[in-house]
Amino acid sequence: MTKEPKLIAITSGKGGTGKSSISYGLGYTLAKQENRTLIIELDFGLRCLDLMFGMEDSVKYDLSNVLKGNMQLLDAVARVPGVRDLEILCAPKNAFMIATAKQIADICRSIRKFYDFIIIDTGAGINSHVFDIVEQANLILVVTTPDPVCIRDATMMSDEFYRRGNKRQRLIINKVSPQTINSKMVKNLDEIIDAVGIQLIGVIPDDQMLKEATGKGTPLPENAPSLTVFNAISKRLNGEQVPLMI
Repeated sequence: MTKEPKLIAITSGKGGTGKSSISYGLGYTLAKQENRTLIIELDFGLRCLDLMFGMEDSVKYDLSNVLKGNMQLLDAVARVPGVRDLEILCAPKNAFMIATAKQIADICRSIRKFYDFIIIDTGAGINSHVFDIVEQANLILVVTTPDPVCIRDATMMSDEFYRRGNKRQRLIINKVSPQTINSKMVKNLDEIIDAVGIQLIGVIPDDQMLKEATGKGTPLPENAPSLTVFNAISKRLNGEQVPLMI
């Protein structure tokens, strides 16, 4: 991948896979690596990025202000405290508000020149709306956990992307622990990779430090196991040849 503005869509076929935590971790590490980074949250009615970054009381505007046309996007974003190059645009609190794929595409197109990376944290689920929104992405990160239901949903989602001619996919396996691998449900990581059918870009451990940081809205500790993986994935997104962290 060349060094140019990139639109990264983070998606999954099922809720609870940790898309938002991954958006949080990758946004943080990309920014720390001196990439101007914006996270746009699309999980309407279930927004959580403001909580994860400890910004619940300071986020005054969200995507609804942009969609209604009463505010420019760059005026609606919020800068994450303590991370110079990271900004977020939270999802509307109204679960019934609708954004079309064209609206999201127009928004991304209009501000793309201001960022090195734009991360789209999509809503979960296998539906045409999600497919249409991420169609414009430079890269789609499909997230699954070692749970068989999540693996099946990720496989269905990836197959649909391929059917639409979109081969720009990479797999993230999240919430991995010794208990979830070599179990009766999943024998090994290769079984997951083979089932979903796309190239692996990272394996994120089931990290209690990550859960506490996103739950309390505090920075991810430097010794958090997941931080090492997020750093590696971010470097790979920048085109660096770094080994997979498993």
